Amino acid sequence: MRRPPSRAALRSWTRRTDAGRLRARLPGLALWLLLCVPPLLYALEDPSGPQRWATLAGFPLLALAVLVRRRAPLVAVAVPVVPSLVLSVQLFTGAYFLALAVLGHLAGVRVARARPALWFFTGVALAGVPVCALAARTLWPWFTFLMTLLLNVVLPWLLGRYRRQYAELVRTGWQLADRMEREQQAVADRTRLRERARIAGDMHDSLGHELALIALRAGALELDPALAADRRAAAGELRAAAGAATERLREIIGVLRTDDEGAPRRPADGSVTELVARARASGMTVTLEQPDGAEPPHAAERPGGPEQPGGTERAGAEQAGAAGLPGMTGPAVHRLVQEALTNAAKHAPGAAVRVRIERAEGQLRVTVTNAAPPPGPAPAAVSGGSGLVGLDERVRLAGGALHSGPTPDGGFTVAARLPLTGGPLTGANAAPQPTAAARELDRARRQVRRRLRQTVTVPLAVTAALLVLMGVFALVSTEWTILDRASYDRLRPGMPRAQVDGLVPFFHLDVPPGGTPAPPRGWSCTYYGIDPDPDAAYELCFAEGRLVRKAVAHRRDR
Repeated sequence: MRRPPSRAALRSWTRRTDAGRLRARLPGLALWLLLCVPPLLYALEDPSGPQRWATLAGFPLLALAVLVRRRAPLVAVAVPVVPSLVLSVQLFTGAYFLALAVLGHLAGVRVARARPALWFFTGVALAGVPVCALAARTLWPWFTFLMTLLLNVVLPWLLGRYRRQYAELVRTGWQLADRMEREQQAVADRTRLRERARIAGDMHDSLGHELALIALRAGALELDPALAADRRAAAGELRAAAGAATERLREIIGVLRTDDEGAPRRPADGSVTELVARARASGMTVTLEQPDGAEPPHAAERPGGPEQPGGTERAGAEQAGAAGLPGMTGPAVHRLVQEALTNAAKHAPGAAVRVRIERAEGQLRVTVTNAAPPPGPAPAAVSGGSGLVGLDERVRLAGGALHSGPTPDGGFTVAARLPLTGGPLTGANAAPQPTAAARELDRARRQVRRRLRQTVTVPLAVTAALLVLMGVFALVSTEWTILDRASYDRLRPGMPRAQVDGLVPFFHLDVPPGGTPAPPRGWSCTYYGIDPDPDAAYELCFAEGRLVRKAVAHRRDR
């Protein structure tokens, strides 16, 4: 009976567990302390009103952002946006610029797909329109808002995306190195098997010769009139047995023939329909489509039987003729569907699989496509990486062409074109299919080029669009800020600001005319355009919520 652990062992295990948890939380704690430095320095400047509360609320908000930075990176980026807008509608503040840049970079590293982040940035940019319109009564701060979002959040996010891509390239490189090592081992194994095949061929020639001699001598004894009838019958049986053994040896050794000797033409055991039925019985979701009944017939009992020489070849010929297919096409179809179903069961458990077999343009087209695996944890599939290689060789020997690769929706497809006549397809063997390592390298190169283009072109394109939008807005916004003379004459000093807002346009000028002196301390002034004088503006100054001065400000040299 196993003894329970002692108290000392339990305490030691508890201390090790607590130490491990503390080490796991140290990076997050260090990040939170780093992000809290700018708000702390900003708070030392003694801000007042909403700015004080926005600064003080930053510490728990940044702690929340650090906690969710792994599970919800975009939520972590959105957390410091709110206090930043409270401090400045232009989004750029000294208190949270570091948090926006760091959390944006981490979101680029951890978010696999770019579309959610792009929707998030678009939503934040559109949300800035009503914020600037209601808080500043002008849309010019929105352009600064967009530039801040682009340079302080989107650009670090793009750099994080590039960092993620670099890490994926490194991981892919190690995977390719491991695959190359396995392929080298597979080459060595194939070399040994090829040598064994040569030995088997030599054995076939030697034993076949000896068995032929035995059959010849038994035939001579069978015809010797000096022997009794029972002994001649025994000699006849010996001759028949030697002939059958020769045929059986030829069939067995034929499996080990090398590439230049051809492969034995034996039909597959069972039809594709039975193969799909067995896959369904095991729990897979498989759909078989045969629009024109294109499936080759399944294997039947060989007419000649195992005891009759030539039974295998005659069965294959009869079945191929019944289906109008060459002898190698039927087994190739069966082997392709079998390998594709096996790969789908290993690499995409639970995904739906579609098997389609059709005849078109003098070809037999076989396509097996599995959907993307359902979300959730799945056991890592163990694959030797040689199934598709062997399948490609099988299809090539049948005179066809094989194509395989991922689908846009995350699944995988295996497709083959096989001839309906004896000759190979036109161009089927003209260009060999690229290896898996070459496909991975090409995919990685295309992703790197795409990331570099995005990193360079996205900021430039957004900046150009902002410049165009600012030019258009400068042309049309003048009419939105003009205060008519009649409304200006109705304004009287001492009127509440709410009453003044009902007489003036909603938007006002972003800046006063050049050279306008600054308002006295405690006053806030807004300016409205005068039609048709572009160098002058109506000046309305407020203090303690009431209009204290109205005047006309003219442009002057500073």
